[in-house]
Amino acid sequence: QVQLVESGGALVQPGESLTLSCKASGFSLSTRAMAWFRQPPGEKREVIASIGRSSGRTEYKDSVKGRFTISVDNTENTMYLQMNNLKPEDTAVYHCNADLRMGPLIGSWGQGTQVTVSS
Repeated sequence: QVQLVESGGALVQPGESLTLSCKASGFSLSTRAMAWFRQPPGEKREVIASIGRSSGRTEYKDSVKGRFTISVDNTENTMYLQMNNLKPEDTAVYHCNADLRMGPLIGSWGQGTQVTVSS
């Protein structure tokens, strides 16, 4: 069964760091271009970072560029999002899935992982 499970969300203070994980099963992450998405409260889901197949080219939304890093560990079949210098506007539910510009959704949208940045 193809599945993606996000984890690592937490309540943190502004300026702190957090690393999210996206564990894949039923397929190899190296075969798909992948992305991290987030959905702030009351807003639509948006893509914030993407990575090409086999940990290739990365792209970032301007608001997270220089603070967030997307990566894939193919041995663990897990994708990560390292988030530094978190801001209150980063508060959202974070999801991982395929880069939808490159291919179809993998499975269905999961529950995601909640990141709350607040003092």
